[in-house]
Amino acid sequence: MKQSRAISLVESVANVVVGYVLAIATQIVVFPLFGIDAALGDHLTIGLAFVGVSLARGYLLRRMFERISAR
Repeated sequence: MKQSRAISLVESVANVVVGYVLAIATQIVVFPLFGIDAALGDHLTIGLAFVGVSLARGYLLRRMFERISAR
């Protein structure tokens, strides 16, 4: 069954949101191990810097594989 572009976008957004929450939690745990002190706002901003890239990457890869599987 072929996945629509809209569902591909919804899937990518869900993936990015879950990844964002996990990234923030990981940063809060890992940064201190490397001597990096960051406030919660800093963690949120660092995470947001990568959200757009992650969203685009997930969507484009999904569409690429959908196109390959349609051949």
